[in-house]
Amino acid sequence: MRHVKDIFGGDLRQFGMLIALIILIVFFHFMTGGKVIDPLNMMNIINGNAYILILAVGMVLVIIAGNIDLSVGSVAAFAGIVVAIAMRDYGVPWWGGILLCLLVGALVGAWQGFWVAYVGIPAFIVTLAGMLIFRGANQFVGNSTSVPVPAQIQYLGGGYLPEVGPNTGYNNLTLVLGLLVIVALVAGELLQRRSRNRTQAPNPPLWVSAVKLVLLAAIIWGATYLFATGRPGTSFPVPGLILVAMVLLYWFISSRTVFGRHVYAFGGNRQAAALSGVNTKFVNFLVMMNMSVLAALAGLIFIGRSTASGPADGNMWELDAIAAVFIGGAAVSGGVGTVIGALIGGLVMAVLNNGLQLLGVGADATQMIKGLVLLLAVAFDVWNKTQGKPSITGLLFRSKPTSEHSTASVPVAEEATEPSKANA
Repeated sequence: MRHVKDIFGGDLRQFGMLIALIILIVFFHFMTGGKVIDPLNMMNIINGNAYILILAVGMVLVIIAGNIDLSVGSVAAFAGIVVAIAMRDYGVPWWGGILLCLLVGALVGAWQGFWVAYVGIPAFIVTLAGMLIFRGANQFVGNSTSVPVPAQIQYLGGGYLPEVGPNTGYNNLTLVLGLLVIVALVAGELLQRRSRNRTQAPNPPLWVSAVKLVLLAAIIWGATYLFATGRPGTSFPVPGLILVAMVLLYWFISSRTVFGRHVYAFGGNRQAAALSGVNTKFVNFLVMMNMSVLAALAGLIFIGRSTASGPADGNMWELDAIAAVFIGGAAVSGGVGTVIGALIGGLVMAVLNNGLQLLGVGADATQMIKGLVLLLAVAFDVWNKTQGKPSITGLLFRSKPTSEHSTASVPVAEEATEPSKANA
């Protein structure tokens, strides 16, 4: 077991949630008679939850910084109605609508970030006010009616990769996308090993890297085959492509940039971060602004999938995004969390919701089960830490003492976030 953490990226909590996700998929697949691992159902899961997962990507940075954003659903709805009206009534082209949507999100985020970072009002209060303000603004601007969006925006929110090249019986672009992801993973692993050798940092054995790459490649190719073999006219969803791009971008920002390290430092200890030279107000401002930009993007994808913007858009989205982040391993106190963890947590909630629907469980019971899953996942993790024990999956990897390891339980440092590993 000494190399298990290296194989799975060294983050035990994310590994534990990944196991939970796999168990959920397998459980519901058998309970529903094979309906879960079906190309059409998997496409529906991606299409139906991409906007929530994009919100979770932004929300994890907010929570790492020690804040919370309750306004994301209302901001998404407001940006959506503004764009829909601009395209319908003022002749704004579809690409201009996309830019306008992101601009609206940036302006709203700057407004809220100003009150949080420079005035000093807690984010909870500012975004609670924002939830009310922009929900009302959505209904005021749109006159509480639905406004349709053009076909290009509909494709952005519910389309699929097109068919190109020879007729192979598969969607060729989906196959190419899967191969590119696998090649990128292999290249990234090789570059990381070369960088460690150059800096004389410890490198896991070559077989560990090989096993990790084989497992990841098998999962990616399995998903690629699934999406490439759906009914004619379907393939990997366009919202999923946007989601993948956002996850890769924000994983890089949070774990490989100075700004990302400043966010973790700010959330871990604001006073220490300020004393070390971090511009804490600017970091706080950018985190809140970024969240509203991603909320606007999520709103754009949603109105594309639903073909129109309406007064009920964005209702309760903030709670789903926050739940995804905490299930993915973020800490309530800030300073802990990862983009990949938030993605896995969001997928857990998405699969749970989808599986319960396929089993015919009512909406009332589904909400109660999702609430209990959130509460138990966080409570069990908190309880283990208060008892001086490793969190959730740390229990699975308690090793026998050796000359290099003491008999103490797994310390918090072993579950460090990506930036702290990089700084170690």
